[in-house]
Amino acid sequence: MKHKMLGIFLLFFAAWTVPAAADTRFIVRDPAGLTALQQICLTLGCNVSGGLDGGLGKLFLVTPPALIDPNTFLQTLRAQPGITNAELDALLKVMQTAASTPPSGLSDATPVNYFGVSVWHGYLAQPASTIIRLPDAQSAFGVSGAGIVAVIDTGVDPTHPVLQAVLIPGQDFTRNQPNGSEMTDYTGWPPLANSTNTAQVNQSTVAVLDQSTVAVLDGTPYAAFGHGTMVAGIVHLVAPTAQIMPLKAFGADGSGYLSNVIRAVYYAVQNGASVINMSFSVATYSQEMVSAIKFAARHQVICVASAGNDGKDEYVYPAALGNVMGVASTTNNDTLSSFSNYGDDVVWVAAPGEGIITTYPFGTYAAGWGTSFSTPMVSGAAALLLSVNSHCNEA
Repeated sequence: MKHKMLGIFLLFFAAWTVPAAADTRFIVRDPAGLTALQQICLTLGCNVSGGLDGGLGKLFLVTPPALIDPNTFLQTLRAQPGITNAELDALLKVMQTAASTPPSGLSDATPVNYFGVSVWHGYLAQPASTIIRLPDAQSAFGVSGAGIVAVIDTGVDPTHPVLQAVLIPGQDFTRNQPNGSEMTDYTGWPPLANSTNTAQVNQSTVAVLDQSTVAVLDGTPYAAFGHGTMVAGIVHLVAPTAQIMPLKAFGADGSGYLSNVIRAVYYAVQNGASVINMSFSVATYSQEMVSAIKFAARHQVICVASAGNDGKDEYVYPAALGNVMGVASTTNNDTLSSFSNYGDDVVWVAAPGEGIITTYPFGTYAAGWGTSFSTPMVSGAAALLLSVNSHCNEA
């Protein structure tokens, strides 16, 4: 059937924004623990909510009293005996840019078997697979991925037939509940499943099916819907037998708090992740993000993050942090993508990031552009290396 091509996905998480006054929160480290911080808040009139560092019990979320200047309160927190760090719980936002025409493989719905699962031929045989010599690597070394890849993102569709077998229980930090499904963000009717389903999305986020079934997820509530499922599908393409742990730190509108990202890193490490994929980038340094990444490194967890899509040599985080593999994007001609950030301070490696065909919610497929989609190529490659040498993450 003829498809309506309504847009193309280029998406990455970028730039801190200050939350509205009513939503202002602070990330606070108190080595003495919850009881000590509660005593401080009893004096200051603030509230303490659950720990951010799992069982470590030293990092917390603090809400200030009403009608107080956030900067003044932050300085007051930092001056309290026992508190070793306090910072704004900033809100991460989505940025989007127009992209190119759909790849031809997005219309190649011929079913093929891929490690026991039926997938589209266009997904399996796309140019990116050839560029990174994926079939050669898998056959020459007899590898298909090992360990657990944690995907910190908008969540993953747990019912997608391509991903179902490799998904393990995750966590939704936006709702403080088990499982990392992004389908809890979507309240409309699902599109009808059939073998011709494709999906392409832009700032209006449109799932594109055949002419008789078009699901329009228009407006800001769904600006980033599907991003996590797309990232997970790329990890699975490269490392089809690695397990995927969905950790939902962002909503369907593409926004998410720094505290939820930090919680996700600690959760991933404490629940057996071998690799952490972070397909987002932010402009501002966070000491607590540094601490979380160092915690991951001490536990031999490989951290991979997007270099960003501004086409600049600039610092973005977490890609610019030590112990993180920053990933730039390349074209299908194996040259640097025009939108990709670059520079030795942030880029550790580059991978294909244009017209990447991958999974999308409701059992569909999508094409994606951006360092968001080159990053899971590298995370998947790390899982392949773990197939060869289970100790390679200890280097």
